[in-house]
Amino acid sequence: MTRVGCKSVLVVVPHVVAGTRLVDLLPLLEADHRVQVLFTTEGAVHGTAEFVRGLDGHVVPWSQAIRHRFDLVLAASFRGIDQLHGEVMALPHGAGALKSRSRPRRHAALPAHGLAREQLIRDGRVVAAAIVLSNHDELAALRASCPEAEPAAVVAGDICLDRMRASTPYREHYRRALGVRPDQQLITVCSTWTPHSTFGAHIELYRTLLTTGQPVAAVLHPNTWSVHGFRQVRAWLPRGLLVIPPEEGWRAAVVAADVVVGDHGSCTQYAAAIGKRVTVVPLPDGVLREGGLADLVYRRAPMIDPRRPVLDEAVVVPGMTEAITSYPDRAGVILRRTMYRLMGLPEPARTVPVSPVEVPRVVG
Repeated sequence: MTRVGCKSVLVVVPHVVAGTRLVDLLPLLEADHRVQVLFTTEGAVHGTAEFVRGLDGHVVPWSQAIRHRFDLVLAASFRGIDQLHGEVMALPHGAGALKSRSRPRRHAALPAHGLAREQLIRDGRVVAAAIVLSNHDELAALRASCPEAEPAAVVAGDICLDRMRASTPYREHYRRALGVRPDQQLITVCSTWTPHSTFGAHIELYRTLLTTGQPVAAVLHPNTWSVHGFRQVRAWLPRGLLVIPPEEGWRAAVVAADVVVGDHGSCTQYAAAIGKRVTVVPLPDGVLREGGLADLVYRRAPMIDPRRPVLDEAVVVPGMTEAITSYPDRAGVILRRTMYRLMGLPEPARTVPVSPVEVPRVVG
C-alpha cells in the first residue's frame, strides 16, 4: 500500500442497473484523500464483470469481500448485503424505491412493493444502516411494511433525476452528438426488460417509427442485453436506429428527445419528470401496481397504437418530478452527508456540483 489509513468503501454491483446508479455517487467521495473505493460483483449476470472492469477501479472478489470489514458499503440492491460486514447504504436502482409492477399477492400478505420486510430484515435485524428513499410517501410505505427499519430511512431525493435536470441546458449538444439535425424531431423509445415491455411485446414499433423519416433512438434496459446478448438484440432491431448502449447514454438520449415512447419502466418516468412529451405502449390489465409511478404515467399519457403510431398525441405529464423526488436537485448533498456520517468522517468543505450526464454514444 502507498496510502494507508484510508476509510474503505465497497461498491456492490450485482448487475449493470445497480452499477450505473452507484457510479453517480462516486464523485461525492472518491476524490477525498481519506477514502479508498473498491468494487465487487455478487452473483453477477452476464455483462456485469465487463461493466465493472470498465470503471477502472480495484475489484475485490466476492469470496474475499465477505471476509473483510468495510467502513461503508454502497448497494443498489438488497441481494447479498447481509453477507457483508460494514455500514450499508442501500439505494433504489430505478425511479423510486417502490416498484411499479404489481407482484403476486400471498394470502393475507401485503402486496410486494420494493420495501417488503423480508428483504429489509435478515436474522432479525435490519441489514442496512441507511435505506435511501426518494420521496416522503415511500417513508409511509416503509413504516407500514417494516416499522423497525424506519430509523434507518433517509429521504434523499433522486440523484439520477437531478443529473438529468442538470443536463437539460445541454440538450442541443447531445442532439449534435447523436447526429440529429435542427430541423429533425428525435423520437426516443424506452423499454424495460419484462415480456410486456416495448421491446418484449411491441418490437414492430421500432420499424414503424423509422418510416416517419425522423431519427429514432432505442434505449433498452440493461437486463435485455444481459439475457439475450448484444449480437442477438442488435439483430432483432431494424437497421437505421440510434441504438444506445446499456451502460450510459440513455439519459442523454431522453434529454435530447422531442418525443419519448415508453412503457412502465423507469426511463419513461424520468422522461416525464423532465417535461418530455410522452406516449406509452399498451399493457395487459393487472401489470401495474396501483398508485405507483408507472401507474401515474399511464393514467395521464395517451396510449400509442404500435401498428399506426401517432406521435402528435404525446403530452407532457404533470406532477412527475414531485412524485419521484421530495428534494429535487439536493440528492447529492443529502447522500454525501449520509455517507460521511456512516464512515465517521467530517465532510469536506468543498461542495460537489450536480454534473450533467455524459455525451451519448451510439452502438448501431
